[in-house]
Amino acid sequence: MTTFFEEVGGSDTFAELVSIFYANVSVDPILRPMYPAEDLKGAAQRLQMFLEQYFGGPTTYSDERGHPRLRMRHAGFHINPAAETAWLACMETAVQGLRIEQAKKDQLWAYFTMAAESLINQLD
Repeated sequence: MTTFFEEVGGSDTFAELVSIFYANVSVDPILRPMYPAEDLKGAAQRLQMFLEQYFGGPTTYSDERGHPRLRMRHAGFHINPAAETAWLACMETAVQGLRIEQAKKDQLWAYFTMAAESLINQLD
């Protein structure tokens, strides 16, 4: 039995996804200010480790950082519906840029839309 992680190409695919995503984040006027300049690379590494683990790959994220606790880890950021929309726009570009079958893109997208909505912590 193979995992989603393996089915989509493993670390290479998730590295590509995260690279495209952060290329868009780096120029987004809503999202870019949320990331300290010196930590954009670190944020990308953490996202890749998290996604790989979530989708059945190595458990490096939990091994290094403990339980993901997404809401807790994002609580200090002002995440409103505009930030959610910006995040999803960056991620949609990244997902659509992958060279994987559409059904797999749809699975990724379903997770990302659910996760983004769950992280909203401000309604302004």
